[in-house]
Amino acid sequence: MRHGMSNKKLNRTSEHRKALLKNMLNSLIKYEQIKTTLPKAKFLKPQADKIITLGKKGNLQTSKMLVSKLQDINSANKVKKTLSKRYEKRSGGYTRIIKAGFRYGDNAPMAIIEFVDRDLEARRVDKKKKDKKKDTSKAEEKKEVTA
Repeated sequence: MRHGMSNKKLNRTSEHRKALLKNMLNSLIKYEQIKTTLPKAKFLKPQADKIITLGKKGNLQTSKMLVSKLQDINSANKVKKTLSKRYEKRSGGYTRIIKAGFRYGDNAPMAIIEFVDRDLEARRVDKKKKDKKKDTSKAEEKKEVTA
């Protein structure tokens, strides 16, 4: 019987599982959409919804709890300032899981977990913007070398 078993163990030790959850939560908050395996996504979904609910309360105690759970001040600030404002009229169900086929190497079921009304520009947070000056100068150098 499964009495008192609250979540999946994901074949990991408790410390590894906590670190995995924290890293996936931070990535989900930062990019607002991540691709992972289906069991990990199902493990992440209720935790992400609880984090958003904490951010919606907006008092000092919940702010401290957010920072302690996420271990990242930038993610906690984004939850408090951006995501809680976006979902203030919604009473739950902040994330969705979309099945995304199977992984090539080991045939593991993959899924995309994302926020419901996500910002499409959040995926490009870390991508560097290309300088047109550098691109044109490199193209000119190639032309000079070949000429």
